[in-house]
Amino acid sequence: MPKLKTRSSAKKRFEVKKSGKVKHGKAFAKHLFTFSKTPKSKRSGRGTGHLRDMDAKKVIKEMFPYGG
Repeated sequence: MPKLKTRSSAKKRFEVKKSGKVKHGKAFAKHLFTFSKTPKSKRSGRGTGHLRDMDAKKVIKEMFPYGG
């Protein structure tokens, strides 16, 4: 059987940790900082987060054929 390929988009966006959690970058934090965003939303957009268990399971199963 041929080897399965990991989705390139998932490689760039997610990191599967040893615990099985999936780490991701926060959304809506790349542009439009001079207007239309409150200071709270700017702060909360920084850094990284973890996907919820049900979403993590789906991402691992569909996009990382060998478990990340």
